[in-house]
Amino acid sequence: MTTPPSIRPTPEQIRVNVMAALAEDIGDGDITAQLIPPENRAEGRVITREDGVLCGTEWVDAVFAEVDPAIEISWHKHDGEMLSAGATLFTFAGPARGLLTGERTALNFLQLLSGTASVCQRYAAMVAGTGVKLLDTRKTIPGLRIAQKYAVSCGGCHNHRVGLFDAYLIKENHINACGGIAQAVATARSHSADKPVEVEVESLEELEIALQAGADRIMLDNFSLQQLREAVAVAGGKAELEASGNVTDKTLKPIAETGVDYISIGALTKDCKALDLSMRLL
Repeated sequence: MTTPPSIRPTPEQIRVNVMAALAEDIGDGDITAQLIPPENRAEGRVITREDGVLCGTEWVDAVFAEVDPAIEISWHKHDGEMLSAGATLFTFAGPARGLLTGERTALNFLQLLSGTASVCQRYAAMVAGTGVKLLDTRKTIPGLRIAQKYAVSCGGCHNHRVGLFDAYLIKENHINACGGIAQAVATARSHSADKPVEVEVESLEELEIALQAGADRIMLDNFSLQQLREAVAVAGGKAELEASGNVTDKTLKPIAETGVDYISIGALTKDCKALDLSMRLL
């Protein structure tokens, strides 16, 4: 089992995100924008007020294209690029009504996804040189999983499974319901031999069972640093090891230095702070 390729959203997935966001924002019409004469045009730029990593350009393009195709966007930065406070991200020109109607939806996507990418860049920098790969989880904003997982890769981290359909992750409740680790792994193999199988374990004893069962990857749930080191020695490369739980700024690098292959961190997507952006008309 290896880390899946970085997720790249399709145009249709972006459009679904954008249409849902515009529907909840505009409803049956932007009544404030209607105060502006329809022939009025405007131009301006969007800047960042803080350092970070850019992500979400395609969502911005899709928002304004849907609101008014006459709006022109010119990007000065690109997804994955490091940003310094005060930098211009893009300039725009077009009908004033459309620009103001699309402003909040476009910036919501850009702020959230750039914030996610920025968090990931910070975490990735902490473990640079250790060889470990940081993984996201399914703890994402409903409806925006593909978008956030794309942002994770823009920030230098990696994607875990997308959902419940593309890989097995056999956790404690699954194990209990199936009748044990060995039974759960065997059943997974018989159902979908081509799907990766990962098992969550809570002790070195369960690790041994998962190894004997032939799991591709084993998630070490809330193991101490000493237990992680012992797990690496016990596994001996027979399965990939993923540390999970109790991951903080202080514990991240020590965990990485135990020799595990992966560390999964829910905070990459669930605790992100939106990047502070500003749209200014000239």
